[in-house]
Amino acid sequence: MAQPPPFPARLPPPFRAFPPPFPGPSVRPAPFAVGPVAPPPFFLPPPPSAGEGGPRFPPGVPYLAAAPPRAAAEEEAVQRQQDELWLSQFLGRRRAAPPPPPPPAAASPSSARAVAVAALARVARVTALCRALRRSEEQGDEPGWARAREEAEAALRELREVVRPLREPGYGEALRRKAERARKRRLRLQRRKLEARTAKEEAAARAAEREAKIDQWRAKCIQEVEEKNREQELKAAADSVLSEVRKKQADTKRMTDVLRGLEKLRKLRKEAAARKGVCPPPSADEAFENQVESLKTLLKTRTELYEAEERALRVMLEGEQEEERKREMEKKQKKEREKLLQQKLEMDSKLFGDPAEFPLAHLLQPFRDYYLQAEHSVAALIQIRHEWDQYLVPADHPEGSCIPPGWVLPSLPTSDTWATAVR
Repeated sequence: MAQPPPFPARLPPPFRAFPPPFPGPSVRPAPFAVGPVAPPPFFLPPPPSAGEGGPRFPPGVPYLAAAPPRAAAEEEAVQRQQDELWLSQFLGRRRAAPPPPPPPAAASPSSARAVAVAALARVARVTALCRALRRSEEQGDEPGWARAREEAEAALRELREVVRPLREPGYGEALRRKAERARKRRLRLQRRKLEARTAKEEAAARAAEREAKIDQWRAKCIQEVEEKNREQELKAAADSVLSEVRKKQADTKRMTDVLRGLEKLRKLRKEAAARKGVCPPPSADEAFENQVESLKTLLKTRTELYEAEERALRVMLEGEQEEERKREMEKKQKKEREKLLQQKLEMDSKLFGDPAEFPLAHLLQPFRDYYLQAEHSVAALIQIRHEWDQYLVPADHPEGSCIPPGWVLPSLPTSDTWATAVR
């Protein structure tokens, strides 16, 4: 088969321009020779000009008439046939391109795990086929050996195909990066869970502490109310008992007055009867006196008992009042101590700074220890007092002054510049 003629102006395959450019479809040459090329036809000479008198060819030289033009459809069909033939030869010379390999799977721990599981399954199958090959070789079973060999080769091809993504360039690095990213994400989630659990436990602990404080405050309030109610009940009972005792004392006094009036009445009646000449027997006077004496003794005993009860109740009420006054005094003293402690803290913060802002390791801590050493050491207190006593002067000294009872607080800033350095 004839080869197509070379075209120097065309691009190299596979970027060859097709069909090649030609001046026109009627004069475009064929891409390859399909037969003997016909000689070009002779055309009629141009008509003679007005100045020429005769023909251009010498007389006696024969010439051919111009060939009639072919039909356009016939030329198009011939050209199409030549193009199709050239295209079929060109495609026949090209090799069949292998199918493109499938794109590699994205590197991920899950895909790598799936590839590893599939590869282990293929390896196990190849191992089993190798054992079958050994058995067939030992038994001399050639058909079985050939069949096992084909299956083993197919399994090996499958194994290579399965592990092909693992051999891709950059697969291991990408898998390592993703595994590291997954590990960091897992650690981050674990840390967040731990922080959330810790925050939840702290919130539960704070809630439990708050509930415990509320319960303690509620129990304290209930205890105070119960104590107050008990005191009121006791006071009311003491008041009622005291009023009852006083009522009984009043009854005893009234009975004593009644006995005294009864004695006076008998005396007056006895005198009136004596003026009339009627005298009662001595036994009647003795019986009356004995009865009156027994009643007086009973009333005296009751009076002493009631007085003892009254004294006991008065002592109890006075004790309760004393305890109430003592509690009120303790509350007042506690408030005063808290007020003094707050003032002391304010003074210390003004002199030495806020303790929360200036911890023990701060630069000003040595000065604070120096000025407060008398509160922690008796020897330092004695030394400081001795140094103060060196400057004692008489009370009438014009420049003398007493020792200040506390810290001498600095005066307020007198200028804006000073105020910027003092908070």
